[in-house]
Formats: sequence, structure tokens, C-alpha cells
Amino acid sequence: MHIAVAGNIGCGKTTLTSMLAKHYGWEPRYESVEYNPYLADFYADMARWSFNLQIYFLNKRFNDVVEINHSDKWIIQDRTIYEDARIFAPNLHDQGMMSDRDFDTYRDLFDLMMSLVKMPDLLIYVRASIPTLVSQIQKRGRGYEMSMQIDYLQCLNNKYENWIKDYKGKLLIVDGDTCKFGDNAEDFRWITDRIDAEMFGLFPFETKEQIGKEI
Repeated sequence: MHIAVAGNIGCGKTTLTSMLAKHYGWEPRYESVEYNPYLADFYADMARWSFNLQIYFLNKRFNDVVEINHSDKWIIQDRTIYEDARIFAPNLHDQGMMSDRDFDTYRDLFDLMMSLVKMPDLLIYVRASIPTLVSQIQKRGRGYEMSMQIDYLQCLNNKYENWIKDYKGKLLIVDGDTCKFGDNAEDFRWITDRIDAEMFGLFPFETKEQIGKEI
């Protein structure tokens, strides 16, 4: 089984992935950050390094998805290949930081890859507002992220919402502003209760409206 955690930079994906892996005994797959040879250069000069960075991520995540699809284990993945192609690459292209030529090449490669793999069995989307994202980015203190612009994060958030609105697979939406799963055991249990209902229960949730966390 393939469970994936999606969401903008700083929303808490890695924290939630780690917690769920420990809770269920699932095998985690984490996003390559610390060993990414392009990331620091990208944040210093996005236009120059955008295509290189996105191809690097696409290659890494495609390898992960192929391995996951052939595994008989329960695997939880921190960020999906869809986010690269539906969120980050289009955002860079829209902002003029990836050329039409590079973007067309990227999309052709992604489409080919998607013909060879299947969707996650469950997607968990952590939705968070800009103030929450900024607070958590500052808290973790990665130097290369400090130059990130608010407008960049907002454009990503907008694209996430458009993608999730049309997502066709099984989906659990977590409100990262109000559901403090990293600090509050009750909030984390709210998430696991819904995962249990969908993956193991007799009465799985059915619609996006039923699974957004209510305040």
C-alpha cells in the first residue's frame, strides 16, 4: 500500500510522515533535502537552476514510486511526484523562471513516467496558511530557505488548492493551521482515526467535505 503526504513548504509533511510511520509501523520515504545538489543554488538563482532542480526531484521521486509500486510493504511517502509536476514546475514556468522549452520537455517526461505508475492508495494533504508556513520555515532555520519570498509561497498555495480541487483519488485533508498534530495527541488521533476508517474500517469516509478538519 502507498500512502503519500502532500503540502506546501513548511506545512509539516515530514513531521506527519514520521509520526504515521512510527504509529503504524509503515516504512517511510523522505524527500531529498539535505543531500540535494541543486537546492541551495536554486534558492540563490531560481531562473538559472529551476529546470535542473525539477528534473532532479522528478528523477528521485519516479525511482521511489516505481520501487513503491513493486513493493508488498506499507510505505508512506513525504511529498509526491504529482506535486513536482502540478505545483512546483508550473509555478516556476508561470513566474518566468523556467523557459517554455524546458517546461515542455519536463511535462513530456512526466507524462511518460505517469503512464508507468499508479496513484497513491491514500493522499493526505496538509493545508496551511502563509503565516503558519512562514512560522514553521523560520523555526526549522534552513539557511537556503530564508531568502524565499511570500509571493512564491502564496503562488504555491494557490496551485495546491487548484490541484486538490480536481484530485481523483482517495483524499484526507488536514488543516495545518488548527490541527497541531506534532504537539497535540488528540489532533494526531483525529488523523489516525480517519486513516483507520478509510484503510481498515467498514465505513470509509466518502467526500472531501467530510474529511476537512472542523474547528
